Amino acid sequence: MQATAFEQSKQILLTNYGLDETELQKVFSHIMHHDADYADLYFQYTRSEGWALEEGRVKSGSFSIDQGVGVRVVSGEKTAFAYSDDINAEALMAAANTTRSIARAGKNAPPVKALRPGGSPLAGNTATSSRLLYPPRDPVSHFTDAQKVSVLQRLEKFARAIDPRVKEVIARLSGESEYILVARHDGLMAADVRPLIHIGVTIIAEQNGRREQGHTGGGGRYDYSYFTDEVLEKIAKQGVREALINLDAKPTPAGQMTVVLGAGWPGILLHEAVGHGLEGDFNRKGSSLFAGKI
Repeated sequence: MQATAFEQSKQILLTNYGLDETELQKVFSHIMHHDADYADLYFQYTRSEGWALEEGRVKSGSFSIDQGVGVRVVSGEKTAFAYSDDINAEALMAAANTTRSIARAGKNAPPVKALRPGGSPLAGNTATSSRLLYPPRDPVSHFTDAQKVSVLQRLEKFARAIDPRVKEVIARLSGESEYILVARHDGLMAADVRPLIHIGVTIIAEQNGRREQGHTGGGGRYDYSYFTDEVLEKIAKQGVREALINLDAKPTPAGQMTVVLGAGWPGILLHEAVGHGLEGDFNRKGSSLFAGKI
């Protein structure tokens, strides 16, 4: 049985770094002892990778890990925030001390990175989770390198089989798994595991000495098993289609033209061009193009 998102996040973000609810309670006790109204800890750990296939070979690969913890404290109308790239008891306490000093300054302050310095379990500790929208599975560590390369090779195979005019196929695969855990001073804890995958392909087609490209891709919050033959073939067909259309494309004439916008997304253009300028705060400050003209 697969561990829940909360169990996975707790293991990755607390247990692996020698932390537990008792250590978190010590931090909260240190913060709340000085007239704070609210405090929370935000833990985050992300590992990501990327693969690129060109001319049938893996041309490049990458892997990275990002991690850290943020401490937020609210006292009246003042908010203090500090963070650390290290996840351990000392770093948490250093960040807590930083938020206390910011709050005492009596104003909202930008995030400050805490420098590492040379009780009882959380009361009413409760784990919460929202409706499951995607499986809490790590695509980076749950699949072998050979499986990941196979996804790219299958995509290339499908693309080359569609049309003989396809001369080059450049495929890129990326995956990410993000673990977050939020602990609140009143004992409430919540967590999430966020998988993310994407595949992109560039198709280069040639006809009568002319070369054109087509680009497409797909993905979502899944693991790599999402890329079935059916999905990869659909992506390949779209990329080849775009490249072949471009082979017959003609230059666009220059000059002013009438543009007709259909209902739906073009409304975003109106929103960006006019809507923001009509907002009250920009007009009050005189920074809007419409200031004094409404």
